Amino acid sequence: MQLDARHRVRELTALLTVVSLALVVGAVRGLIPSGALPRVEAVVAAAPHLNALLSLTALGTIVYGVRAIRRGRVTAHRRAMVTTTVLFLLFLGLYLYRIVIVGTKPFPGPEAVYQFLYLPVLGIHMLLAVVSIPLVYYVLLVATTRPVAAIRESPHPRVGRVAASLWFVAFALGIVVYTLLYVVY
Repeated sequence: MQLDARHRVRELTALLTVVSLALVVGAVRGLIPSGALPRVEAVVAAAPHLNALLSLTALGTIVYGVRAIRRGRVTAHRRAMVTTTVLFLLFLGLYLYRIVIVGTKPFPGPEAVYQFLYLPVLGIHMLLAVVSIPLVYYVLLVATTRPVAAIRESPHPRVGRVAASLWFVAFALGIVVYTLLYVVY
């Protein structure tokens, strides 16, 4: 049996989304034993700061990619969005590694800031990250399984605008979460 990815974009999107979310939920809930990975203190300590840098860079590549496609520069757009995806995968790898090794970081600031600023920002960040995952997978799969001319006629441009917008805001709010956890408090 041969897999024709072009005709299975929705199914592949669903599969990749489920696997990705299962990894995140498994790591956050402690279902992946910390002994399953080697503990490298330098990586554990640097992960939040590297992830903030990766997120900031991803903001730039998303903006660049959107501007490139608006100007008809398909190759530049593709490179920018693939770069954003690689940045996200690096972010996700570091995030999951740190979560598995040491767990989540408790909020160190005042209770009022925690309830009225940190939790809402974190909640929206998490929601947008979860919602953007299948959209990003979808547009990536459409883009990689079709010639450029066919992409223009597919849902890719419409879904891509939504995916890029949500992804951008999720990355930006992630930087706000980082700033509250590691800079302000």
